[in-house]
Amino acid sequence: MQILFILEIIGTIAFAISGAIVGIQKKMDIFGVSILGLTAAVGGGILRDLILNITPPAAFQNPAFAATAIVVSILVFIPAIRNVFEHGKKFYEALILIMDSIGLGLFTVVGVQVATAAMPERNLFLITFVGVLTGVGGGILRDVFAGNTPYIFIKHFYACASIIGAWTCALLWPYTGSVTAMIAGAALTVVLRLLAARFRWSLPKAK
Repeated sequence: MQILFILEIIGTIAFAISGAIVGIQKKMDIFGVSILGLTAAVGGGILRDLILNITPPAAFQNPAFAATAIVVSILVFIPAIRNVFEHGKKFYEALILIMDSIGLGLFTVVGVQVATAAMPERNLFLITFVGVLTGVGGGILRDVFAGNTPYIFIKHFYACASIIGAWTCALLWPYTGSVTAMIAGAALTVVLRLLAARFRWSLPKAK
């Protein structure tokens, strides 16, 4: 499915940039930056495929995604480009927010699509769970490798945006078709994520 491949490539680029930026912020070398970009880009998909018993995971069947993530991470590491990312805290935070939001939305609906195709009978809970895991899994692994508290546990309602987007996509799927459902789910996820950051929407936290 061509649209699926395009969405995955765009999501891979977005998450690879976010992972590479975190590696640069942590003062890692080029190998560390590349691993963080790779992990953010394909980690969620690998976890998804293992749960759905798709072996080997798609990231190993088609090297295009891993290669794209590594190339993007290396490009981000180049001093001329790296200096742009390091120019000002607000610019850095805005860029990682946008890239993370795009990756989150796209990978969430890709996860819904893969789960729907892999299951003989629709299970809304599992489809939604797999969609969310695809969206947030790479970011969790990225943050763990970087020594940070995973973003989804402390920032606004990052995972909740993915849950709502995945659920919307899964519900619309039988009625609107795959393309419309995926566009709606991805767009809703991205919009909610950006609105949450803009208006400081947060879940209750332990005091």
